[in-house]
Amino acid sequence: MKRNNSTAVHALGSTPWAHWILAVMVVAWLTPTLMLFVSSLRPVDQMMTSGWWTAFGQPGQFTLENYRTVLASKGIGTGFVNSLLITIPSTILPIIIGAMAAYPLSFFRFPGRKAIFITIIAMQIVPLQTVLIPVLLTLKGLRLNGTFLGIWLAHTAFGLPLCIYLFRNFFAQLPYSLIEAAKIDGAGNLQIFVRLIAPLSKPAFASLAIFQFLWVWNDLLVALVLLGDPALSPLTVRLSSLLGSLDAGWNVMTPAAFSSLILPLVIFVTFQKYFVRGILGGAVKG
Repeated sequence: MKRNNSTAVHALGSTPWAHWILAVMVVAWLTPTLMLFVSSLRPVDQMMTSGWWTAFGQPGQFTLENYRTVLASKGIGTGFVNSLLITIPSTILPIIIGAMAAYPLSFFRFPGRKAIFITIIAMQIVPLQTVLIPVLLTLKGLRLNGTFLGIWLAHTAFGLPLCIYLFRNFFAQLPYSLIEAAKIDGAGNLQIFVRLIAPLSKPAFASLAIFQFLWVWNDLLVALVLLGDPALSPLTVRLSSLLGSLDAGWNVMTPAAFSSLILPLVIFVTFQKYFVRGILGGAVKG
């Protein structure tokens, strides 16, 4: 019965109707992105008097002046650099720490191992908003509030439960005989992790890197609370400030919004095959 059901699902996915439905979904998802990109290249007078689709009839009137204005005088260029400075370490740190923490939870046997894992799962349920004030007070006590190091540590702490959970589930699928064979050959735990476990877990690393990168890149609340210095504000904070500005018209908001969108889009498209493999791998066995 199970085999017949899977065969029916596979046959349904191979029908032309399924392809058409997927095509419609792709077009529906890409149309707003295309609209944003085309509008960001149009002069402001045309943007206010005609629809974005009319620009294809006059492709010679596309201009980069909107991007020059936004990147130079509106601080979006500085915000883009700040977002990179915040996001890259905040992505690398929880992934490395989470993978190293998941290794003993997956392959070692010690008292309280299941309790620790259940606690990690429970930490994912705690809303981020409920711990922001204690985190801010802790960073103030350490004199790290308003610094890149402080927000790196905050994002690392917020991202660790999911990283440990998914890594532990992914590692649990690897055959323990590989670990035993490596130990017989004289390899230590660090060598096993670096040379054996990490190369076999590339899909999990890639999927978590996408998750963490997108979450930190699109974060507004944590950056707004923990970074008090406007010079350190990332792209999201600068975009939110532009929304309340009197001189922020469509010619400013469209290139600014597309500038914040392009990098996550490129990263997701580049690593999407690892993303799917990593998520499915971490969801099979708990």
